Amino acid sequence: MSAKSKNWLLYGLIALLVLGGGGAATAYYMWNKPHENVGDKKADFKVSAAELFSAFSQDEAAATAKYLGKTIVVSGKVKEAVLSPTTGMVRVSFWTDDPFDVSCELDPLTKHKRTNFTAGETISIKGICTGYAMDVQLTRCVEAD
Repeated sequence: MSAKSKNWLLYGLIALLVLGGGGAATAYYMWNKPHENVGDKKADFKVSAAELFSAFSQDEAAATAKYLGKTIVVSGKVKEAVLSPTTGMVRVSFWTDDPFDVSCELDPLTKHKRTNFTAGETISIKGICTGYAMDVQLTRCVEAD
């Protein structure tokens, strides 16, 4: 192997180490990144559950572009609150004018003031919109003040 080929091989190995090391550093940072409490975030939108569901059911593409990944405060009447026996997570559903609803999964890494909600009570929940799959889904939710 010529000296020129060895130099290119060495440069290639150095580039791989730098790029791989950068990826490893990013992965390490993301893994150890502190939990972000949605309760501390400013809401991008405040809407009723019926309005949010209507936006997705009428024009899913436009609603996805507007709400996906955004912090939203949703208000409305509780349809049900269910504790999952397998995950221990609480899911709160809001009534809409449709058989489907807005479903909010309480953040399992946040200490909540309460996790028991009564059907029919009016509440506000803040969470991150993750999209529309028959129901509009919000995750990492907390009860809004």
